Amino acid sequence: MLRFVEEFQKYVLITGLKAKKIDTPEELLRVVNRGKPSNVEIQVFDAQHVATWEHLHFAVLNALTAYKNKANVSRSLAMETMLYASAQRQIRKATEFLGIKSGSARIAMVIISEKPEDSESTLSRILRRIEAESDEAVLELTDAKAASIRRIFGISDGELGVVTKASETKRALVDLVIERMALLTTER
Repeated sequence: MLRFVEEFQKYVLITGLKAKKIDTPEELLRVVNRGKPSNVEIQVFDAQHVATWEHLHFAVLNALTAYKNKANVSRSLAMETMLYASAQRQIRKATEFLGIKSGSARIAMVIISEKPEDSESTLSRILRRIEAESDEAVLELTDAKAASIRRIFGISDGELGVVTKASETKRALVDLVIERMALLTTER
């Protein structure tokens, strides 16, 4: 999904990928960033720990705001996005929580650019290089993912129960993850 964020004059592409098994996260990052235009930022996440595209969209918005307000912790917009998506202030913890692991095959990706064609061509190049295919389903919140996300973000049964209406547990979980990211802003 490609969206234009007017306030920042940026295009944000958020997508899910199914790749062949990743040998090492470092190799994936080398391949993803090789030949990347200088005006493009790319961040990859373990899709197993992503609570829908909205989770990543709000992480990008928070990162862009932090850069605009000169409140960023990281030197790169991509890493700032990882920090917000994980609701962590430390890069090491953020990558432990949401970073790609050896053996990962389901990847969530964010590409930020100034032109839509830069985002789209970057995605095409990456798909060819890592022999992957787009698969938005990896971003969906399944029951299995929900348990993992609750553990990573420290969301208790009681907290989830407070914001949940009868059959809307998944929506409440997404909202609580977004709230965790918003709280990170207030802690800075």
